[in-house]
Amino acid sequence: MLMGIKIYNPQLASEIAEDLLKIGAIRLSPKEPFTWASGWKSPIYCDNRLSLSFPKVRSKIKTAFSLAIAKAFDDTDVIAGVATAGIPQGALVADELALPFIYVRSKSKGHGLQNMIEGKIEKGQKILLIEDLVSTGGSSLAAAEALRAAGAEVNGMMAIFTYGFEAAEKKFEEKNINLVVLSDYHHLLNHAQDERMFENEVFKTLEEWRENPGKWAV
Repeated sequence: MLMGIKIYNPQLASEIAEDLLKIGAIRLSPKEPFTWASGWKSPIYCDNRLSLSFPKVRSKIKTAFSLAIAKAFDDTDVIAGVATAGIPQGALVADELALPFIYVRSKSKGHGLQNMIEGKIEKGQKILLIEDLVSTGGSSLAAAEALRAAGAEVNGMMAIFTYGFEAAEKKFEEKNINLVVLSDYHHLLNHAQDERMFENEVFKTLEEWRENPGKWAV
């Protein structure tokens, strides 16, 4: 299997993008951009945790994850959520598939057993990671490396949404991890164009951001 980032279902990708826009989980503001923690200026803000408050959207995402895992990662032993936003999504999927669930912290606890991985895993188990969002891929891949260090096999990763940065694609390829996403920036912009949300010049700006997000400016 070729590693990298793939869309599970193009039709579903458009539907998920539309749903996330409708509930406000994704916001597009090219004229008054958001500022990320990294300092980057961005015309998009994504908080997929909001999907948990909308039962129909939550159920669609859970079902899509479950069907994709059954198709592409059918030998998965354990579902793992990436802290923090991937934890509830992963727990929903694990329950749907009747699989064990664990989660991976961004760093080890500073007290007690100082765990980075919470839950029971055994060496050699095949683990499927669940993320809500993949941007540069750094935190997602750190979780995968923590599982590998614990002796587990990373079966792959799934996420609700990705911005589609080329740098992230390369990182997943380098780490030999297959990431399957439900939707992405490309399908989001296609939907926004179909709905004529902005003028053509604005869409050009939105495309330019993805090509060079660190140097993008309005």
